[in-house]
Amino acid sequence: MKWSELPEPVLLQRSFLFGLTGIILGALSILNTTWHLVQAPMGPLNGVSFLLQFMGLGLSIIVLRKRKVAQEYKEKSQMMILILGVALLFFIFSL
Repeated sequence: MKWSELPEPVLLQRSFLFGLTGIILGALSILNTTWHLVQAPMGPLNGVSFLLQFMGLGLSIIVLRKRKVAQEYKEKSQMMILILGVALLFFIFSL
């Protein structure tokens, strides 16, 4: 089954989980570069963080582009796009 064929609540839940995981990984990367907790390269962690945030953003856009979406899901999708977009810009500019 394609992801675009899944119901809106499932897509929004996955979008939230991907976005939250990406934000947490990005925050861990910033904290590690600030306090040097672990002597490891943070490039791969930043890449995975950006990938997860883009996946969450994409899933929210898929929900918004569907036809005949309930107003509740449309509002949740718009809020997820706004939050993930701002978080993504923050992490891009923090590099």
